[in-house]
Amino acid sequence: MKKTLVVLAGPTAVGKTSCGIELARHFGTEIISADSRQIYRECSIGTAVPSAEELSQVKHHFIQTVSVKESYNASIYENQVLDRLEELFRVHKLILMVGGSGLYIDAVCQGIDDLPRVDPALREKLLERHRKEGLESLTRELKSLDPVSYARVDLKNHMRVLKALEITIQTGLPYSSFLSDTKKERPFNILRVALDLDREILYERINMRVEQMMVSGLLDEVKQVQHLRGYTAMKTVGYRELFRVLDGELSISEGVDLIKRNTRKFARKQLTWFRKENRYQWFSPNNCPEIIDWVEKEAGYL
Repeated sequence: MKKTLVVLAGPTAVGKTSCGIELARHFGTEIISADSRQIYRECSIGTAVPSAEELSQVKHHFIQTVSVKESYNASIYENQVLDRLEELFRVHKLILMVGGSGLYIDAVCQGIDDLPRVDPALREKLLERHRKEGLESLTRELKSLDPVSYARVDLKNHMRVLKALEITIQTGLPYSSFLSDTKKERPFNILRVALDLDREILYERINMRVEQMMVSGLLDEVKQVQHLRGYTAMKTVGYRELFRVLDGELSISEGVDLIKRNTRKFARKQLTWFRKENRYQWFSPNNCPEIIDWVEKEAGYL
């Protein structure tokens, strides 16, 4: 059997954690987390970090290992995970990667382009412009400076627009000039599995999860990290809405409803990402035995 990385992806609240643990226990292996928010140690309830009981069943990597104060991105994650995989493949023939962050998953599976580091002062300046002038001001400048990126980037995603604009401004070169479509080869086999549910069921699970987060103390957690709200990682759904509650802009019930709505929107974006280019084999989270059979067949597992 070749060394194999099995990716288990899908939208938020679909059931990746429990299914991933079931697969990992079956194969006697460990889990690499591919969640760009669960990696931050200051956040747990709002990012749905696996419980202590779940973490005790299978060894997880890249859970709450970075501070929101640190500069972290998919490129750093790519390098760290590849190093960790090299260590783990000395012990296991099959490793699981579980999460919903498509960019992080793609960084490990096929690589991303090496981009220049950005001056934090420039980033903060652009963030301030976004707060004061809105996204349209930034997209107009991006169109002027780098029309290729303007045509390719998701213009409704302010972080994508900011990334393209800040690199263009800092280097004096178009952001698009740093991008390539060359896939990096990996010294291991990759199998991609994605989970999905009927849309109404998924949305109900999202709503129930948000309610449970509030019962578990999400508002108190947000109060504790309020002094960190200026960091990019704190723009996460669940935190940004409750910051507005603390500011008196929203009632608690309005904040909770907005979290539910924005989480459902985020889940749709995740599904769109995972469905592009037909890279994934899709399953219901209720069919873990079927996933195990498919992985064993595709990986030549004995």
